[in-house]
Amino acid sequence: MGHGKETPRQKMIGMMYLVLTAMLALNVSKDILNGFVLVNNGLVETTHNFVAKNLSSYEIFDAAYAKTPEKVQKFRDNAYEVKKQTDQLAFEIQELKVEMLKFVDGEKSDALIPDGYSFGGHTTYEIDGTLIGAKDNYDKPSQMMILEGKGGVLKKKIEEYKEFLVTLTENEGVKKGILDALDTEDEKNREGVTETWEELKFSHMPLVAALTMLSKVQGDVRNAEADIITDMLSQIGATDTKVNKMEAIVQSLKPSYVLVGGEYQARILLAAYDSLQKPEIYLGQYQRNAVGELFIPDGGTLLQYDDKGRAIFKVTGTSVGDFKKFGLLQMATADGIKPYPFTIEYTVGQSSTVISPTKMNVLYIGVDNPISVSMSGVPMERIKVSMTNGSINKVGNEWIASPTSPGVAKITASAEVEGKTQTGSFDFRVKTVPNPVPKVGGKNTGKIDKATLAAQVAVVAEMENFDFDLKFAVTEFSVSAVVKGFAQNKPTKGARFTDDQKALINSLTKGSKVYIEDIKAMGPDKKVRDLGVIAFTID
Repeated sequence: MGHGKETPRQKMIGMMYLVLTAMLALNVSKDILNGFVLVNNGLVETTHNFVAKNLSSYEIFDAAYAKTPEKVQKFRDNAYEVKKQTDQLAFEIQELKVEMLKFVDGEKSDALIPDGYSFGGHTTYEIDGTLIGAKDNYDKPSQMMILEGKGGVLKKKIEEYKEFLVTLTENEGVKKGILDALDTEDEKNREGVTETWEELKFSHMPLVAALTMLSKVQGDVRNAEADIITDMLSQIGATDTKVNKMEAIVQSLKPSYVLVGGEYQARILLAAYDSLQKPEIYLGQYQRNAVGELFIPDGGTLLQYDDKGRAIFKVTGTSVGDFKKFGLLQMATADGIKPYPFTIEYTVGQSSTVISPTKMNVLYIGVDNPISVSMSGVPMERIKVSMTNGSINKVGNEWIASPTSPGVAKITASAEVEGKTQTGSFDFRVKTVPNPVPKVGGKNTGKIDKATLAAQVAVVAEMENFDFDLKFAVTEFSVSAVVKGFAQNKPTKGARFTDDQKALINSLTKGSKVYIEDIKAMGPDKKVRDLGVIAFTID
């Protein structure tokens, strides 16, 4: 929502969306998806505020037309064509959101709420993000928007809409603002591969984030409507105002915490204002009186201005959770005091440490166990990691844990954050590596053809259903069988069959039992394992 004159609430919502997207890319807990619900609610409410503001602008056109129709008619007609096309596009985006929710969450999703309105004879709906059951579904939103082409259709409609808007103004700044707000250009990723607008917005995006993105597009459309309507009002002199001060403002377009390979962006703009007139800004839950006027019953809390003429909202996070602050900005105009409602939404989170095994929830003795460690807001090079019942060392971007004995190992991460030590730990079970399974010709029991058995080169030891790629070497075994009533046993060192062992196998008749026993193997820990017996029946 970073276009035109943004309110502090719009800036906060835009920043929250970008932060949540970055955190999602870090594969943090699914609880972060609930943050997208908060952002989406803020975007929807901001869009509703834009709708109300734009309706007031159309009323100004009507009032101006009543006074000087010959001067205003052309601009008024253009304004209502803007309204018509904006309402249609906003409705189609809302319908797309509803279609996506039904496609992913089911036709009877609890999150689908009729809002009591209609557009073109169609009932319209709102979406309650808290009731979405499949918030984290990554596949279906991408399928719908990319594979099925719905994103491409939306892109074309946005492009047609913005091309229409820029024909209505000669102001290059307004044109650029609209083009930037409704940017649908393809971009190259870090690998130099060009990605389409719909891929950038919806590829591998969970449902709740995809819906939030569509809400953002709706807000951008309403913002562009406000920009062009304000510009047309200025052309008929309806927005004349006095300013006596200007100030350079830096506005972040991306989070100030940047990942390696990412980029930081900020917009520097010139803000003009009247320092002699400071609107009064009150915090408090506002209501409407009998005639529809906004007011705060108990008067609210008046925000103070700093020495630069800025009203500052400050709050200290004392507990974890989502919070809202409501208020009214009261501006003195030629028509009297006009109240403008606002909502400040923010989240207080607990700093977190994530320690997770790369392959499984168990550490094995004698094996390099890769461990992933991250701490929110802390660069990897500042994190210190220690371990009980073993040692842990950093290799590249991960840590390798080497436990020493069965039981439990605790891995602890710590870092200095704003002068305080932040720590987190995780307990892992420690086990010895299970024995491999001895096999000959891919088998370790049952019937086998004599010629097939005699043709085998060696006995092998295979790890079955084990996530690590471990190799065990057979160090010795023996072949035994009963031939003409006499038991014979042929031992050997190593894994390969000897000539004596193959001769014994070739002397057997159909139905004879042959045993490959006393099998021993050595693994990465250099310990010799007894692997038991392979029993075959000659077929």
